[in-house]
Amino acid sequence: MATVKSSAQIISIVEKLFEDHFGKKPDKTEALPVSGSDRRYYRISAGNTTAIGTYNNNVAENNTYFYFTELFRKHEIDVPEVYLINKDRRAYLQQDIGNTSLYSLLKKEGFTDNVRKYYHKSLAQLAKLQWIAGRDADYKQCFAAHQFNEKAIMADLLYFKYYFADLHDIQYDKILLISEMELLSKDLGRVQPQMLMYRDFQSRNIMLHKDKVYFIDFQGCMQGPPQYDIASLLWQARAQLPDNWKEDLLNGYITSLNELHVPRMDEIHFRRGYSQFVLLRLLQLLGAYGFRGLLQHKALFISSIYPALKSLEAFLSDHPQLPSYPEFRSLLEKISSKEMQDRYANNKQAENVKLNVQISSFSYKDGMPKEKGPHGGGFVFDCRAILNPGRYVAYKYLTGNDEIVKQFLERESRMPEFLDHVYALVSLNVEDYLARGFEQLSVAFGCTGGQHRSVYAAEQLGNYLSNRYNVPVTITHLNEKKWILHPEETEG
Repeated sequence: MATVKSSAQIISIVEKLFEDHFGKKPDKTEALPVSGSDRRYYRISAGNTTAIGTYNNNVAENNTYFYFTELFRKHEIDVPEVYLINKDRRAYLQQDIGNTSLYSLLKKEGFTDNVRKYYHKSLAQLAKLQWIAGRDADYKQCFAAHQFNEKAIMADLLYFKYYFADLHDIQYDKILLISEMELLSKDLGRVQPQMLMYRDFQSRNIMLHKDKVYFIDFQGCMQGPPQYDIASLLWQARAQLPDNWKEDLLNGYITSLNELHVPRMDEIHFRRGYSQFVLLRLLQLLGAYGFRGLLQHKALFISSIYPALKSLEAFLSDHPQLPSYPEFRSLLEKISSKEMQDRYANNKQAENVKLNVQISSFSYKDGMPKEKGPHGGGFVFDCRAILNPGRYVAYKYLTGNDEIVKQFLERESRMPEFLDHVYALVSLNVEDYLARGFEQLSVAFGCTGGQHRSVYAAEQLGNYLSNRYNVPVTITHLNEKKWILHPEETEG
């Protein structure tokens, strides 16, 4: 088993790769945001030369990535070039293709012709990946699963059941539901054709660079139905593409197949399979949002539940025959009901909500803050039992708002465990206060300097409460004026 590396050690490793490849020492290394994976990304630069340093302790997953990178580039599919791989194959240096994803462009521009153009480009390149590179693929190189078969489909359905459906107070016949899920997984497992499936083909994994679309995070590639990938992109919950876009883009994908001269297919059968995999993808996403959001308290995933429920409702309305199993259909109608959607809607504040949550961070060197509210009380949490990033030179001049400090606390300390308890305790009061019409709740986090641990905890709780309960949150960092910043940032 490999020794777990600290953030400082990982930075040293990827910077060495940069120096070895470009022949010059980097002058800046910036931690990049991560989502659900254990991979760590760093943008490394020296003047105008930049690259992305990646570290992942899972060598098997890395090897899959290296294999498919080579395969795709062979077939002129745009993916970042891997410049250099560390001897232990846990770290690698790759091409920097910037920060603009298809999703970020959509959020910036809206449903413009320019955005639609890039969606069409993405699907045209996807068709090439699936049908051309797929013919040449060695599926033994796939990480974890080699094929999206009946067992994998059933796993997705159970993921939805255990991590979303079972977390809500909805009554259904569990034995009958499992039987119907087994039948559905058999039906979907027989869908043809079986090509190279991307598995997580969504707009956040499509980067835009020099008017080209680049694919990233394709470690999950396996043999499977191509319709699943199209469903993943067109029905991405947070994108909420209009129906006419979905139809136009699906038609564009089929046109791309004709241009690639792939074997003739039954278009009616292909479209029927597409609809079935739209449903499966929606359920898999709800399972992921339940696991990451409701169980792991990740604010981004909680905020994704509402649009996913809206998408499911729209799908069921447009497809009264899917799923064709009565108990399963009944459960999905209950889950996508207006009542369920209202639980997760966060687009506007309810008029009758009076509660305001005031969250602060502070330094114990200056003593605990005094409660200023009319009712007194509130929570005070001591973060000093958590490993302090401020002890290390790499983090001393940073704060709990900096990405590299966040990653340190999330991966190398017991902060996630600490916050799980905080969320449970504070949620108890928030729900009670909302029910009783209370107007104010205070929560304070303290640490030694009021700069790293307490700041991070305060921000995380604020994100959690605003996304989970849609209540107004005010965050104040009481020691901000005394933060120890790098001398260069305090000059002038």
